Amino acid sequence: MNLSLEGRNAVICGSTQGIGLAIAEELAMLGANCTLLARNEKALQEAVKTLDISLRQQHNYLIADFSKPDQVKQVIAQQVQQHPVHILINNTGGPPPGSVLDATEEAFLNAFNQHLIVNQLLAQAVIPGMKQAGYGRIINVISTSIRIPITNLAVSGTVRGAVAMWSKILANEVGQFNITVNNILPGLTKTQRLESLIKNNAQKRGVTTDVIEQEMKQEIPMKRFGEAAELASVAAFLASPAASYVNGVSIAIDGGKTGAL
Repeated sequence: MNLSLEGRNAVICGSTQGIGLAIAEELAMLGANCTLLARNEKALQEAVKTLDISLRQQHNYLIADFSKPDQVKQVIAQQVQQHPVHILINNTGGPPPGSVLDATEEAFLNAFNQHLIVNQLLAQAVIPGMKQAGYGRIINVISTSIRIPITNLAVSGTVRGAVAMWSKILANEVGQFNITVNNILPGLTKTQRLESLIKNNAQKRGVTTDVIEQEMKQEIPMKRFGEAAELASVAAFLASPAASYVNGVSIAIDGGKTGAL
């Protein structure tokens, strides 16, 4: 099975921590040249240092705030002028928790900008180079909420569903150019966002975080939270030549929690 990414250039969004950084580390180990894209330069500098260079990979970073789509558009345009991008990982933190009736118009607009609009701008920038290379992989890190809504994550679930539909349409359009578009759907994964959600729920209910954590684990057939590295392994496979005929799918990585096929 060919998993080598030597000579391939990857842009990984939201890659200074959690799932994004884990994916960058995995792609680098397979030989990819990784460009990390996030807003915190100091964190980016530290993250780049963790990436494997045993195959003479060359890694760098781009600074952009996903709440400012024009800024993202500018930095990715500069990147593709210098190097073609073969792999794009769309990943960014989710909106704050809350119910749909409590959500403001601004909250929805901000979420669509940071997820759907930014994904669109990045895809438009990198796809011409993918076509020329005859190789492209676009992988969106979204959520199992595209299948079953998650309570108190109304804005997040709404925009994630839009991204899933966008990716399926894009997959249909670009598959003929040997460009695949797929989604990975994290379940309850050990990240700062999960820690925040647990604390938020504990405060609302007036219980300890341990109580919330154990309740969450009991809903998972494997009775544990996922590791970021476990999601990264699936993303790396989808980015590789081995996944050349996997296109337009959404893969749940949730220990079996999602109650839908």
